[in-house]
Amino acid sequence: MTNSYAAAGVDTAAGDRAVELMKASVAATHGREVLGGVGGFAGLWDASALRDYRRPLLATSTDGVGTKVAIAQSLDIHDTIGQDLVAMVVDDIVVVGAKPLFMTDYIACGKVHPERIAAIVRGIAEACAATGTALVGGETAEHPGLLGPDDYDVAGAAVGVVEADDVLGPERVQHGDVVIAMASSGLHSNGFSLVRHILATAKIGYHDELPELGGVVGRALLEPTALYTAPLLDVLAELPGAVHALSHVTGGGIAANLARVLPVGSWAELDRGSWSPPAVFRVLCELAGDSLESTEGTWNLGVGMLAVVAHDSASSVIRALESRGVPAWVAGRVSTTAHDLTGFEQGAKGVDGGAVKLVGTYAE
Repeated sequence: MTNSYAAAGVDTAAGDRAVELMKASVAATHGREVLGGVGGFAGLWDASALRDYRRPLLATSTDGVGTKVAIAQSLDIHDTIGQDLVAMVVDDIVVVGAKPLFMTDYIACGKVHPERIAAIVRGIAEACAATGTALVGGETAEHPGLLGPDDYDVAGAAVGVVEADDVLGPERVQHGDVVIAMASSGLHSNGFSLVRHILATAKIGYHDELPELGGVVGRALLEPTALYTAPLLDVLAELPGAVHALSHVTGGGIAANLARVLPVGSWAELDRGSWSPPAVFRVLCELAGDSLESTEGTWNLGVGMLAVVAHDSASSVIRALESRGVPAWVAGRVSTTAHDLTGFEQGAKGVDGGAVKLVGTYAE
């Protein structure tokens, strides 16, 4: 039939095949709180697990991976961006001190390639398992005519919980608190429109090799986003009260994201000399003829998460993070004394927060 769904470009059988291929990896994220298995209209999570909370607050976040998917599509590598998606969503939830409970995903594509969809979801499921998050549902939508046969985009949303008395944020931050930086694994999932523009201008393809990046350009750019949730939840439990605020360094860069979690009237200067941006940032800046400093509002430049902690707990927090495989160091301090704020980032994304400025020169 020329007016069938298949003739219109939608293959429901391929969608069913993709679900079959992903079932095992999704089910592996399910604990006893998840009911109904895979394939229901709605995912079910048993909220009676929250009965031990005095005043449970639910935290939610949603995000995508952005144009990083273009590189995955070009290289035909699809099992890494799932971790990027989970990191972008779940690591926002831990910022308020919340433990992630469950997540759903959404994949829009021009044509369902079952093995490709299963690879994406496998990456999502593995990262969910690593962060203690149940993957309770999702959707794959075929959009022929809107997206090309090999095009797709991914997005997701998650829900977590935190005791009301334990919420992290500006209200806890005090004069003299120490800002601890945590190393990123690379570009993470922000600023890829700029990355793609730089490479296109320099006429460098994703399949090309650059010794400075250790091999194939695209593979270096696809390095998955670091997952901070599990180590941070361990630190919060091990050192109660030590961490006052967390900031996930995503779009907007280091200063703008830290400013969002500082109280109005406070400020912090972060010392660039306390870390050395990884090679991927240096190479891209050299190709563009720009300085590292000029990209501070776009890329994380080697810092993926920031913690504002009590000054007498800084060394303990750093040891706890590093024992869990997260390189961390002191990058600055918070002050509430009067100060000239010229050149500081002050608040961001609608938040009237504190003021942050990067100072000094990056370490070599």
